[in-house]
Amino acid sequence: MLPELGKGLILFGAVLVVVGLLLLFSGKLPFLGKLPGDIVIKRDNFTFFFPLATSIIVSVVISLILWLINKSR
Repeated sequence: MLPELGKGLILFGAVLVVVGLLLLFSGKLPFLGKLPGDIVIKRDNFTFFFPLATSIIVSVVISLILWLINKSR
């Protein structure tokens, strides 16, 4: 049981590192959040932003990475 817990903690730490790096360098990716399909509604004192296309692309990439990790087992 402890080896599985150790592997899970290492994987969780690696995911945190990757997410941290993405957040650190997200400002340098000009297309992130500005793709066609991202919804932006601007009114006088209100702005609504829903990154639909960006969310779908991020979901596909994360699913692909997790599929590759699971396949290697």
